[in-house]
Amino acid sequence: MKFEAQLGGETVPVDVSGADGRFRVALEGQTLEVDGRRVGEGLWSLVVDGVTTTVDLIEEDGVFTVQVDGERYEIRVEEESRYIIRTRGGTAATRGQVLKAPMPGRVVLVEVAVGARVAPGDGLIVLEAMKMENEFKATTAGTVKDVRVQAGQAVNPGDVLVVIE
Repeated sequence: MKFEAQLGGETVPVDVSGADGRFRVALEGQTLEVDGRRVGEGLWSLVVDGVTTTVDLIEEDGVFTVQVDGERYEIRVEEESRYIIRTRGGTAATRGQVLKAPMPGRVVLVEVAVGARVAPGDGLIVLEAMKMENEFKATTAGTVKDVRVQAGQAVNPGDVLVVIE
């Protein structure tokens, strides 16, 4: 899955693949092998290319605050294909949202229906993955065009969950 991460005002393309706690992360010309396990509320143990570290991770309003080795980072991550399209001039334009499952899991709650109007920050889907419930929210205002899942349904990475136009 491709993302754009905003870190300290700089946009960095990130490509993440894998599942079940084992991932390959490509960013800024390098590829990292990452094994990640949740060890407590907001606390993760990561093995990155054979080196173990502990990371505190807090998400609030789409911004992840990461504390690692005494340093603090604020990162905004946006799935590249969700709602950004590129125009001929290379600038970005907003045009709906396609919410895809970022990992395998089970849909716990569908918070919207076809035809509903949503605003940025409105809840769309709650997905249980790795024994955690993750709420996915609208990133843009619009109308729900399609809901492709229902509560209790298993999903795989990349499955389309909700489409907003």
